[in-house]
Amino acid sequence: TSSARPAPAGEGMRGARWLIDSLRDKQPFDKSLGQHFLVNDELIVRAVELGNVTDEDHVLEIGPGPGVLTEALLSTGCKLTAIEIDTGAVEHLRGAFAPEIESEQLLLIEGDALQTRWPETVTKIIANIPYQISSPLIDELTRYHRNPRTTELQRIVLLVQEEFAERLVMEYESDVGSLGMTVCLDWECEIEDKVPPHHFSPMPKVNSCYITMEPHGEAWPCDVRLVRQMIHLAFDQRRKKLRSTLKAVPRRIGRVNGWHAGRWKQAYAAHQDDERMELRPEELEFDDWIELCESFTRNADNS
Repeated sequence: TSSARPAPAGEGMRGARWLIDSLRDKQPFDKSLGQHFLVNDELIVRAVELGNVTDEDHVLEIGPGPGVLTEALLSTGCKLTAIEIDTGAVEHLRGAFAPEIESEQLLLIEGDALQTRWPETVTKIIANIPYQISSPLIDELTRYHRNPRTTELQRIVLLVQEEFAERLVMEYESDVGSLGMTVCLDWECEIEDKVPPHHFSPMPKVNSCYITMEPHGEAWPCDVRLVRQMIHLAFDQRRKKLRSTLKAVPRRIGRVNGWHAGRWKQAYAAHQDDERMELRPEELEFDDWIELCESFTRNADNS
């Protein structure tokens, strides 16, 4: 049966332990990069299953480290682009996956995934991401997804800290915030499997989770960039009512087509008697933000 240990059964797969030990022989783990590597082969294969990866896909992996997920992804026959910031890990990956690099199944890029240009033909993104880049990476994924020049992303699978996953899907009332609200503009997000610390080397102090993200393709009746700016502005001072926070002009209002400080102030003035202005941001549902943004746009047009 294949249920016992699916990964090492793959033709010529060396498994997580071997790859991690091989990297560790060359260098110690870098704490500043948030390096915690998954050592459980079944959980590594789980990421590939959650992504429904096939040989038709062009997958982007962010921060491959020792290459445990890299190996499982390559075994599907997919084309893989991997971006790694750590020079020592890049050297290790060049050796461990020389044949795949040679055959151009694997493109290995040394650099920061938040700064490096991603290939335009990626269909799926699968990664075990360090906590400190979780939020900016979600912004980067959204930018990539919205770019008219890129292939449409079909699915994203990320291994993240549990607390971040809960904020992303707004699992509990206390998780409602700008992260979860702005993600709803583009993505359907779900928490999949929980991964306890003992499945990693070195062990983190907290639980992790697999999350999946799929673009929902919904079109909104107002500019999504304006909705994002409005949400961020309100949640930056989440204890205050909208009457107080939305009085300020969003810092990047000029980046939204047709908007400038004067137009925002006009729209705000038109909402003086709007009862929504008495609410705090966490009291609004996602649809309320869309409606408020539409209302701002309408009133600015009419005045």
